[in-house]
Amino acid sequence: MRKKIILLLMLPLLAVGLWSFSNDDRYFELAKNIDIFAALYTEVNTYYVDEINPNTLIKTSIDAMLKKLDPYTVYIPEDDIEDFRTNATGQYGGIGIMSNNINNRHLVLNLYKESPAQEAGIKIGDEIVMIDGRSIKGMNDDEVGKLIKGQSGTELLIGVERNKKDYIEMVVKRKKITIPNIAYQTILDENVGYFKLTEFTRSASEDVQNAVTQLKSAGAEFLIFDLRGNPGGLLNEAVAICNMFVPKGSVIVETRGKTQAQSMSYTGQNEALDLEIPIAVIIDGGSASASEIVSGVIQDYDRGVIIGQKSFGKGLVQVTRPLSYNSQLKVTTAKYYIPSGRCIQALDYLHKNADGQAQEIPDSLKEAFFTTNNRIVYDGGGVDPDVKVPMTKVSAYTENLIKSGLLFDYATRYYYRHDSIVEPTAFQLSDQEYSEFSQWVDRQEFENSSEIEHAIKLLSVAADEDKVYKQLTEEINTISEEVSRLKANGQTHFRKEIKRRLELEIIRRYYYNQGVLEATLNSDENIMEALSVIRSDVNYAKLLNK
Repeated sequence: MRKKIILLLMLPLLAVGLWSFSNDDRYFELAKNIDIFAALYTEVNTYYVDEINPNTLIKTSIDAMLKKLDPYTVYIPEDDIEDFRTNATGQYGGIGIMSNNINNRHLVLNLYKESPAQEAGIKIGDEIVMIDGRSIKGMNDDEVGKLIKGQSGTELLIGVERNKKDYIEMVVKRKKITIPNIAYQTILDENVGYFKLTEFTRSASEDVQNAVTQLKSAGAEFLIFDLRGNPGGLLNEAVAICNMFVPKGSVIVETRGKTQAQSMSYTGQNEALDLEIPIAVIIDGGSASASEIVSGVIQDYDRGVIIGQKSFGKGLVQVTRPLSYNSQLKVTTAKYYIPSGRCIQALDYLHKNADGQAQEIPDSLKEAFFTTNNRIVYDGGGVDPDVKVPMTKVSAYTENLIKSGLLFDYATRYYYRHDSIVEPTAFQLSDQEYSEFSQWVDRQEFENSSEIEHAIKLLSVAADEDKVYKQLTEEINTISEEVSRLKANGQTHFRKEIKRRLELEIIRRYYYNQGVLEATLNSDENIMEALSVIRSDVNYAKLLNK
């Protein structure tokens, strides 16, 4: 048995060895360690006191090994292949819901329009409690997702608890669900085309081309391209989107890896869709990978202005490699470099801290590069916006209120007490309605601990134990009392931010995510800044050094 295991593990290694160096010390070390691993596993399997699960044990060892590299190099067992394909294609066999576990309740957070779930009568706010006669209590999101997804055309029985009182069972027929790349598009201020791209799946470039064409036909003379929260996706889709706004033949991105096959240059293969229309691209810390290629290319060619916050900083390229038994390896094979020559990778996974965390590339090691119009840009830390917009932060009180699920539950409660609301851009809660919400929260069990309270407790303990600092006890108590006062009046102190987030959650019940986007456009500071910049010929030209 042991010989068979060693032989199976050695086959790929032997193939690589024959292709490269038969006497290379590096490959000898690989062979030696694989032999040791096979021997160790065989001994554990034979002598360990309890029965072990070979799949779990081996996967744990693989995951631990790959964790030493970077978070994007991962092993994909056969059971997880469908989820991986969903991420790449934007398509899956399912019912068209977005759900998540909040305080041990698996809640429906959003529905896709005209989805099987919507047609069957499932609503936002429903708590999923049973699937095909099986309780999902204690299951995590991945486990529930695997029960819901399946072959198109098959049926499943879903039991939900509605508004915390009614239990309803529904038969839902799965079908092929396509996640839209374009979450929303519209015309702002009569002649500014706006669209939000949330994915880079296989149809992303086609969807962007259609969106731009439709917006221009509707009178758009300017474009706002929203990439906030877009984690990236397929490289070729990012290249095709860049090609729409830069001349044919322009270098868009280069990948540099260990092998020649992974070191490639991607250029624009088609005539541009539009080389003149002013563009503002909005990014944030959630804009990564393909989003950074698009925003970085637009910036490097001075094709448009970048608005918002610094992007994530993922300059690594992954490919998938087939393994035995329908499993796969997604492995980082190269870094990518945008036209100015910079790589925007922010973390150094080769050199990690003592605690195993990747190190940020220090400013002293960042190199300056230049755009087409000789503007200075830097590598090693994401894409820096040309116009920085401070990120809006909410109070710890409001964050705790959101995490507790109370905002979510009250929005559901409101929905079942009101048949309809006005359009998203006009909806607001009245003072009386907000007062009713506050009174309802006061009746709930709301744990509202914060980091500052934890710090005060530690400081208080330290002061009690140290005679020198014991004199600070009075000041510490004063701070603690002030924090308690703010907490006791949190509904009043943070009324504006709480009320707005509750309004958006209520809007989602009636108009889904699209309604939330509509409701926030006119108050979005990033969009307001983008409108201001692109509509001013002088400011736009000045920012691009024209």
